[in-house]
Amino acid sequence: MAHASWLMQYRRFGKTNLQLSVFSLGTMRCLDSAEQAAEVFARAIELGINHFETARGYGASEVFVGQAIAQGIVPRDQVILTSKLLPTGSPEEIDRQLTESLERLQTPYLDCLAIHGVNLPEHLDWIQDQQSGMAALHRALADGRIRHLGFSTHGPLALILQTIATDQFEFVNLHFNYFFQRNAPAVQAALDRDLGIFIISPADKGGQLYTPPPTLSQLCAPLSPLGAGYRWLLAQPGITTLSVGPAKVEELGAIEPWIERTEPLSAEEQAIFNRLDRHQIAALETDRCAQCYACLPCPEEIQIPEVLRLRNLAVAFKMVDFGRYRYGMFENAGHWFPGQRGDRCTECGDCLPRCPEQLNIPDLLQDTHDRLSGRWGRRLWD
Repeated sequence: MAHASWLMQYRRFGKTNLQLSVFSLGTMRCLDSAEQAAEVFARAIELGINHFETARGYGASEVFVGQAIAQGIVPRDQVILTSKLLPTGSPEEIDRQLTESLERLQTPYLDCLAIHGVNLPEHLDWIQDQQSGMAALHRALADGRIRHLGFSTHGPLALILQTIATDQFEFVNLHFNYFFQRNAPAVQAALDRDLGIFIISPADKGGQLYTPPPTLSQLCAPLSPLGAGYRWLLAQPGITTLSVGPAKVEELGAIEPWIERTEPLSAEEQAIFNRLDRHQIAALETDRCAQCYACLPCPEEIQIPEVLRLRNLAVAFKMVDFGRYRYGMFENAGHWFPGQRGDRCTECGDCLPRCPEQLNIPDLLQDTHDRLSGRWGRRLWD
């Protein structure tokens, strides 16, 4: 197979001092067969990807990675390997899980171990409890089975900031992209503490940018929406790496034009984002949610800003398929995507005086439900 004509770029992963490729291979979707996974892994290596990320919860992915390591498809000495464990369990349970992961991966150590899904206050309590499974992870750091410890999160901003502030971690995996900038303070807090920053799913959870609606494609021209999304992130030098999660080898082709595009945004590129900003404001007029989060908490546990963010995107950029995909996860994905659907609003009015935009929030919640309610797909590890 021909090598890419582009040159992969590498960045320092915060205080780990590891040099990671600016794209990382997420293995959650490499599950159909060991043979198909091996093809993806081999092509990723050819492209210069040197960071593979897996988890106990990702089906057979640890096994497939381990087989590829044993067969020499993935050179262990050239690849930075991350796996993840959930924030629950005793030291004995965590030690057993880590041992199982190492056996499946056919390696004596992990370069990085991430606590998987610090999404709730009780997860932070577990991290801070010296009698919890964290004790086993600290022992594993001391004896070399783990070289660097971090965490992944789908949680609220305040919890992410609290977790970063524990100073127990060297890197963080989080959601952040042009269409979801809520976690910007967490990115800055991670930079302030020299944590490596791994961006979760910027193409898929960042807007299903690989299948964009025509409106979005027109607004992003001459870039593709996917290219614009990648450039917005890669132009920020504090961000180390972006995850890409191909199910088959052909899907890796989408990143090839962007693997060396890490320079600051050009004037033409910045104009694209200015145009997107202006278009959203004009299209939504007085119904635009500015994402200040002042409306929370909601007595019905509706995640009002996220519901209305999906409405913003659906109305302004015609990102209806993406909106249905994410909206359908409410009430179905637990703490990975919390909150009730918009039609659960009882019109109690608690949120109305708190909204600086003076939005008619109950009407907008129902409108979002009418636009976006539909089928959804269950998360892999549920």
